[in-house]
Amino acid sequence: MNPLLKDIRHNPLLWLLVFVPVVFAAAKLKPDAHTLLFVLSVLAIVPLAVLLSHATESVAAKTGDAVGGLLNATLGNLTELVIAVTALRAGQYMLVKATIAGTIVFNSLFMLGASFFLGGLKHHVQEYNRASTHLQTGLLFLATVALLIPSAVSQADSAAAVAFGMSPAFVGFVVVAMVGGAAEMASAFSGARKNRLDLSVGIALGSASQIALFVAPVLVLLSYVLGPVPMDLQFWPGAVVMMLIATMTASFVTNSGRSAWFVGVLLLMVYLIFAMTLYLLPPRAQ
Repeated sequence: MNPLLKDIRHNPLLWLLVFVPVVFAAAKLKPDAHTLLFVLSVLAIVPLAVLLSHATESVAAKTGDAVGGLLNATLGNLTELVIAVTALRAGQYMLVKATIAGTIVFNSLFMLGASFFLGGLKHHVQEYNRASTHLQTGLLFLATVALLIPSAVSQADSAAAVAFGMSPAFVGFVVVAMVGGAAEMASAFSGARKNRLDLSVGIALGSASQIALFVAPVLVLLSYVLGPVPMDLQFWPGAVVMMLIATMTASFVTNSGRSAWFVGVLLLMVYLIFAMTLYLLPPRAQ
């Protein structure tokens, strides 16, 4: 307990741990205050993400960055799984599918790009294990193709622009993916700043692969038990294109085994284009 108290005293972000019990209290007292609960939950996730980052780095120091990245990606994906199961119970299948697609794109572009950017600002040019990265991107590409086959043969999306607002697709694709990936982001960014880019790449691409290979099939099976009707894996055409481009972009930029800050900016700009497009041109309701 003493090391934890010492970390809390020296790390202001850990002071936000006070919001963990506050969230539970607010959920009991004001269960209908959804915006308040969302904000409090985000504040409570931040210090927990920091603690997970510290734990991952400690494990990685003993086992290596590859194992540490895999462990962080696995634990970090539990957040997305819990959120998706909750949406599944409510029959919000568009939100569930958007969360799956958004997490893959977010990890492949934003998390990886921000790690390259932050590490490049401090260390200029960084290197990482090419063989391990090729394996991760290969798994991600195969998993993404498997997810997209049902969508590729479905009917085209016919949605014109709608009024500004956060549709379920945007919430799942951007907001839930970002909040759910808070723990992984903390570890990935910390690793990049410490010139441990193998850890950052392993977290970002490993998490995306796990979403495609494990979380998505599990949610389909759970929909037969928890959902009002079974859920399929037919994504709207925009998600198909964005996941495919994200996977190919991640594979392209990690091919050399080296990164710099401008590579991170490239990935971040691609993700920003996707997010703005989805906000301004949301898919039709499914």
